[in-house]
Amino acid sequence: MTLRGRLTAAFLVVVLGPVLLGAFFVASTVTAVDRTRSTERLAVAASAVRTSVDALCQQLRAAADAVALTGDPAVVAGQLIGRGLAAAVQVSDVGGRVTYVSPGAPPTPWRDCSEPVTATSGPVRALAAHVDRRDTAGALLGSVAAAQFVDPAFVARLAAVSGVAVTLLDGGASAARFTHTTESREVRDGVLAAAGHTAGGRVTETTKGRYVRRVGPSVGQPLPLVLSVPSTRPPGLHVTLAGVVVLAGLLAVLTAWRLARVTTRPLAELAGAVDRVAHGDLTARVPVRGRDELGRLAEAFNRMTRETGSYVAALTSSRDQLRGHLAVLGDTLASTHDLQRILRVILHSAIAATGARAGAVLLVETGGVLVAQCSEGLDGRWPAPDDPDGPQTLRVPVGVGVVGAVAATGEPQRGRVEPGETPIGEPRCRTYVAVPFAAPGATGLAAPGATGLGGGTTNAGGERTVDEAVSPAVALGVLALYDRVGAAEFDDDDLVTLRTFAGHAAVAVENVRVHEEAQRLSLTDPLTGLWNYRYLRESIRREVERASRFGRMLSVLALDLDRFKDVNDTYGHAAGDTVLAEFARRVRGEIREVDLAFRQGGEEFVLLLPETDARGAAIVAERLGAAVRETPIAVEAYAGPIVVTVSVGIAVYPDHGSTGREVLEAADDALYVAKAAGRDTYRVAEVRPDVPTREIPVPAGAVSPPDGLPRAGRSAQVAREPGGHARSEPAAGVPESNRPGPAHARPEPADGPVDAARAGPDAARPGPGGGASSGPHPPRQSRGR
Repeated sequence: MTLRGRLTAAFLVVVLGPVLLGAFFVASTVTAVDRTRSTERLAVAASAVRTSVDALCQQLRAAADAVALTGDPAVVAGQLIGRGLAAAVQVSDVGGRVTYVSPGAPPTPWRDCSEPVTATSGPVRALAAHVDRRDTAGALLGSVAAAQFVDPAFVARLAAVSGVAVTLLDGGASAARFTHTTESREVRDGVLAAAGHTAGGRVTETTKGRYVRRVGPSVGQPLPLVLSVPSTRPPGLHVTLAGVVVLAGLLAVLTAWRLARVTTRPLAELAGAVDRVAHGDLTARVPVRGRDELGRLAEAFNRMTRETGSYVAALTSSRDQLRGHLAVLGDTLASTHDLQRILRVILHSAIAATGARAGAVLLVETGGVLVAQCSEGLDGRWPAPDDPDGPQTLRVPVGVGVVGAVAATGEPQRGRVEPGETPIGEPRCRTYVAVPFAAPGATGLAAPGATGLGGGTTNAGGERTVDEAVSPAVALGVLALYDRVGAAEFDDDDLVTLRTFAGHAAVAVENVRVHEEAQRLSLTDPLTGLWNYRYLRESIRREVERASRFGRMLSVLALDLDRFKDVNDTYGHAAGDTVLAEFARRVRGEIREVDLAFRQGGEEFVLLLPETDARGAAIVAERLGAAVRETPIAVEAYAGPIVVTVSVGIAVYPDHGSTGREVLEAADDALYVAKAAGRDTYRVAEVRPDVPTREIPVPAGAVSPPDGLPRAGRSAQVAREPGGHARSEPAAGVPESNRPGPAHARPEPADGPVDAARAGPDAARPGPGGGASSGPHPPRQSRGR
């Protein structure tokens, strides 16, 4: 019997037989018994709940009969309520009109004990029994209903009677919401989730060890209830069984180790040789004592040590060089988001590691074209170097040539190019290797730092070939190298090395894209796509500074949807979100590309209109009001559209404030005036009183201000009033804030570049007037007209 047979027999005898089967039997038996007991307990509890509810219904019918038989319902109802036989009594005439209802009665409708079993959309507030009220001649006088509150105390009484946890659902169709429950917060969500998949008296187990069963609504028991009991399994059962299995495994390993030590002398000799190799002695050899598995292992070990000795000399010479390249590459990846710099370091390291003469890193751009982001050694390799119209940058359509085929198929390629067969659009070369790379995590992408092939085959010559591929649907680009030093073709080892660098290139591209996306998300509102309050603070400071430097005006519009709380309360928050998103879309359609739109919070929005005076801002405000008012917003799942209006407050820099905060506060005050004027209108802020100012001399040197913020220069002169601040005469048609005008009166047109910029969608737009003076300026949010 071979060594493998003896070790296998030892493991089968000690471990695989009785231990695993016994553990499985114990676990399955305990689980089955626990489920059976819990099912029986829930069945008893369900019967107790039905009995309790039925008794309550009978009691309510008796109370209703007592009221129906008397001539003075109020007196009898008060007595019944005082004795606790009913919580409320309602008397109706033949036409269904309520003639008497006891004080403190719960809101109607009440759940009738005998009504058909239907799914309801509202919570159960009271349980009632209805009886007909007749006179002595038997003529129908109306009906009497006696009700009992269905409140937490009622649910607690049911739990006490049944001995299980009870949950009253909010309607009978779904278990997504509940009205009252005796479940603890830790298990409540799990019980409700399990109840949603339980019906017909079936019992379901939750992930936290509770068994759940639904009861009702049904005839005689109209309440939708969920009952649950905890599992009675020992809490440490599975841990104990796992410990037993692990202990048995350890005993089996010790037994096998003892048998191997006693019966296998060759293993000791092999271990000694391995230890010598581990200490650097590659001359160690193992004597071959037989042709069994250990004999073949000794031969393989001796052959491995001989080949390893020949490889070590070659690897030692290139180790330091490759280590230096990887160190530079790692430092570059960790210290910068400059994609061009990272790709240049990756390309240089790949060329040095493989011995290539030239190479390029190409990324897939819009239109399906591979464009070289960086290249090295490609000068003089183009098919027509003297052609002035020849390619200045390596550009290859996806699917064309070697590089394009690699990007299209996701399959790496290497080989030799015959003279005169240069691929279209690619440089001249004798040998090449090209590897695609994709986003980290894509199928088939080699992880950075991989040192071996994940899969492959051996050809007739004994060489390994790569069969890994990157999915073409997720390819980001291609890393291509040309002409290996020595005129030899690139081999599979070079392909594996290139996969490592391609993986680093993929990580670099993805990191840069994630960084840019994170910057964008930090400044935008996810619901509406507008800029958020954080970017509003930065933008209004920058725009005020720009307006001050070039002597321009800046209008600030504060917008607020009228009675938006009623929309949420009436149609739900999902409909409210739809209204906000549609309002933002209409705002973007009514402003210029140079304007900025922000969501300040909730239903409050802010617009910044550069180079716009009060009249131009009023035109925009009126146009926004009409765009919202005249076209109601359609919301899916509702029969009709939702009609909303908007109120607007307008403030202008520098008329209404000298800083961004002051102008924004002035616009907010004007918004409250518009609200007070009846909503669905706009108002312009009151012009602030003149504040005396004096000119401050500016030093000629490059001295930073104490607060670190940039200041406007003296290149632009602004007409000033005696008060010291810039003024603009209000244009005709703009309603004064102290003289409320018509809510939607359109101002008369006037001449001037500001009004022309606001005259309509096709009007000319003013130029930027200078760049921002602080921080990066993300792309404009609005799409213009």
